[in-house]
Amino acid sequence: MRAMTDAATPPPPQPTLDDVREEYEFLEGDDRYRLLVELGRALEPMPDALKTDATLVRGCSASVWVYPTVADDGTLHFLADSNAAITKGIIALVLLTVQDRAPAAITATDIPAALAPFDLKSQLSSNRTQGIPNMIALIRDTAERYAA
Repeated sequence: MRAMTDAATPPPPQPTLDDVREEYEFLEGDDRYRLLVELGRALEPMPDALKTDATLVRGCSASVWVYPTVADDGTLHFLADSNAAITKGIIALVLLTVQDRAPAAITATDIPAALAPFDLKSQLSSNRTQGIPNMIALIRDTAERYAA
């Protein structure tokens, strides 16, 4: 019997923001941190070659890179990474609000409102959350460019 390779195994389905929020609401403290770290680990890998000054999000205490790609159907798909595990989890939350959507849909999305139930500002240190508005602005600016 031949063993299946990773290439033959489809990736697990991506949870929705609602799925993550439901789980997050049941957790406290350290378990919420672990959930964020798990979300970050599940992000699609971003090739090191894309981690450049041009893809670096300014204003984050950790290094954060975001790289947009455009699918054949015109939807935007973002690759992202961070050198900090919790920050990478926050990136994953942000991406759940916009991933694989049309640029116009992304610009119409109130990302901060979608993230509000997670109350990240009171759950995490200000160092961990200070770059979120910059990350959102970069995604929104990218979507506006492609929507035009």
